[in-house]
Amino acid sequence: MKLGFTPICLGGLSLKEKALWAKNNGFGALEIACWPGNDNGSYSGADIDVDALSKKQAGEIKALMNEYGLTISSLAYYDNNLDADPDRRAFVNSHVKKVIDAAALLGTPLVGTFVGKDSSRSFRENFDEFEKVFGALAAHAEDNGVKLMIENCDMRGWQTPWEPGTISYSPELWQEMFARVPSKSFGLNYDPSHLLLMLMDYIAPVAEFRDRIFHAHAKDSRVLRKELNRYGVFDRRLGEPNQSGYREAKIPGLGDIDWKAFIGALQQAGYDSVLSIEHEDKAFEGSVEKVKEGLLIAKQNLKTALASGNSLAP
Repeated sequence: MKLGFTPICLGGLSLKEKALWAKNNGFGALEIACWPGNDNGSYSGADIDVDALSKKQAGEIKALMNEYGLTISSLAYYDNNLDADPDRRAFVNSHVKKVIDAAALLGTPLVGTFVGKDSSRSFRENFDEFEKVFGALAAHAEDNGVKLMIENCDMRGWQTPWEPGTISYSPELWQEMFARVPSKSFGLNYDPSHLLLMLMDYIAPVAEFRDRIFHAHAKDSRVLRKELNRYGVFDRRLGEPNQSGYREAKIPGLGDIDWKAFIGALQQAGYDSVLSIEHEDKAFEGSVEKVKEGLLIAKQNLKTALASGNSLAP
């Protein structure tokens, strides 16, 4: 199992600088961001401009990755594919297709995105829209030899304060997703931290959805028990709308995820691809050097868990 990371956390460094640092520090893969150039949202950006990507540029990027012994595990563009505004929805859907086209040019197997939600509609109405939108997106991926996947974040407060911002955060909803869009080119970028923060079992679904887990995020989280007992599972009502009360993102090994058990479950399910560190730990933000420190701590903690997890493999 390779260790990689999402290099967007390294800010304004060039892709070449990020790739060189990854090589020099023992990483094997990068999960590369491909948001449109005008998107300035939190944890978004672009290390590859898919609007301008040519075959020549794709060849240069592939040569760079080969030179440094790296693979591109996935291209990433996480936005609201069910946006209530039809123009905005069309733009997001179109950009996902451009990212899929770029993945095909780069020989990259996976593209990650969010489902999202139309906050004016019920969940069931959203699934009717989902079936049309993602049926087309999954077909486009399949036609290009690429797989499309959903990260299972609940995106609380994204559209409406306090409410989930997407319809794709739980095993119940994944079952509905795959019933509506049964394409084998459609699956999950499985992140255990989101299930943990919803106080759910993050191990059991690995076996249930083993054929749909295309990629795995290594992000840890901590449930702050004192705050949970004060605010409850709805988190806060008197504070800022999106301010978390009991939830905290952490570097792998510094939160509540049992990485030995999780890696063992992945291995028993036949997963042998990439563990991609998604760095959102505010204790290791503020400078590129702090981010790098966090990535190296995460890598060491995951290497230790991998060594232990191997003993759990069949």
